[in-house]
Amino acid sequence: MIFLEPSQYKWEHTLRMNRLFACFAAFLFACCAAAAQNPATDPATATTASQSGAMTSESPEMVQFQKIEDAWSTAVNQHDQYGLENILSPLFVDVAANGDITTRNQQVVQVISNDDKELYLTQKVITVRMLGDVAVSNGTYSLRHRVGSSEVTEKGVFTHIFERSHGGWKCINSQRTVLRQDSNGKQKKPSTAEEPFHIPFFSRGDRDSSH
Repeated sequence: MIFLEPSQYKWEHTLRMNRLFACFAAFLFACCAAAAQNPATDPATATTASQSGAMTSESPEMVQFQKIEDAWSTAVNQHDQYGLENILSPLFVDVAANGDITTRNQQVVQVISNDDKELYLTQKVITVRMLGDVAVSNGTYSLRHRVGSSEVTEKGVFTHIFERSHGGWKCINSQRTVLRQDSNGKQKKPSTAEEPFHIPFFSRGDRDSSH
């Protein structure tokens, strides 16, 4: 049996503890590095990352389609035939807020022949849903125009369906819905309830009566 001097035993014990501490530190560093490479381990983060649906207002798709909607509005406001033809597909069908259905050619004729100097259209994209070579743009619009001797401002929501064509996007379908007005002729305030895409398609009463 070998007996160690107290000083030698103390030195051996210190060396052993240093080795254990070094191994533990290396293990801890490896765990931290792995966690940093997988930030989506948090359930809340993972849920957010996996959510599908509409693009946000800061996404490249939102910026791209807002530019298209702006060009559409400008073509209407400036009675620009070629500008409108660059946006609308030859297969385009428009369902107006009053129920009128028109084709691209009819829309172009309306733009050329309309002499309403008060005409002014603005369109604001709220969401864009990308479905491969198809994109669905939802938003709000405001259309100022003359009806007889009166100036009218029509406000509502739209759905525009685009198809990818020759590296760009052409609208193949448009539908508009005017926001309801109350009995005093004032525009009905949008419901504060959270709706799909945060667009006030329906009031609370509409939802209740649909069941």
